[in-house]
Amino acid sequence: MKKIVIFGIGLIGGSIALKVKQKKLYGQVTGVGRDGGSSLKKLVSKGMLDSASENLMEDINAAEIIIIATPVAQTKKILGSIYPYLRKNTVITDVGSTKTNVMHDASEVLKEKSQQFIGSHPIAGSEKHGPNAAIPDLFENKDIVVTPHSKSPKEFITLIEKFWLSLGGKVSIMDPNLHDQIFSTVSHLPHLLAFGLVNLINKKANKKQLLDFAASGFRDFSRIAASSPEVWRDISLGNKDAILSDLQLYKQEIDAVINLIAGNDILKLDQYLAKASSTRTDWNES
Repeated sequence: MKKIVIFGIGLIGGSIALKVKQKKLYGQVTGVGRDGGSSLKKLVSKGMLDSASENLMEDINAAEIIIIATPVAQTKKILGSIYPYLRKNTVITDVGSTKTNVMHDASEVLKEKSQQFIGSHPIAGSEKHGPNAAIPDLFENKDIVVTPHSKSPKEFITLIEKFWLSLGGKVSIMDPNLHDQIFSTVSHLPHLLAFGLVNLINKKANKKQLLDFAASGFRDFSRIAASSPEVWRDISLGNKDAILSDLQLYKQEIDAVINLIAGNDILKLDQYLAKASSTRTDWNES
């Protein structure tokens, strides 16, 4: 009986479990929790999992595929717990939003078995988190970026590609460094800006009044500030160089707007806003 083992049953891990169960992709879906599995027992009773791991050695040794669906800072420790029991035909992947650091950790911890780790990043998140937020169709028509190890056998890469395709995703193969640069700009930076806006309001004396009158613009922009603090703390530190670079670039944009408004430069302010509006409109219509 084919087994899949999932570390971390939150939004992503839970959604994977639900879809695997729905499509009967594996005969046994086993979850691994932080406390040895006791918190997952209710997910077994609800049918999200077939079992909660009670013997990690046996579960790892029996797994065809292992998914690490925890905040990225936990990945290195989890890989260490997997390594002693990892069979040569078992493939490991993760779902983290940073890839360079994770791929480095896999090479360091898994040593001669590092080619069995294939990085993944499903672009299917939500500001909601925890197993109650999980849905089986979370990955439907969503981009999944796969970052193989340089020495990963083709059959391992193909297995991970087919796995995500079976969950409804659209798979792209990408270099880990390029991945981190792209998602710093289009994902990590926007999340930090949303957190920053909400904290700006937190520091104002009339916070309640501001939130009372906040409408759809604030709601749309700030939605992702409700995301898991632990996840975004780890992402911020895990992709530090790219994020700091993008924050500096964004700071330059803020300074440019400040200067245009302070100088009452109507023409250049209009051009600045029109350029952004045109780009956003074109992207929305593409």
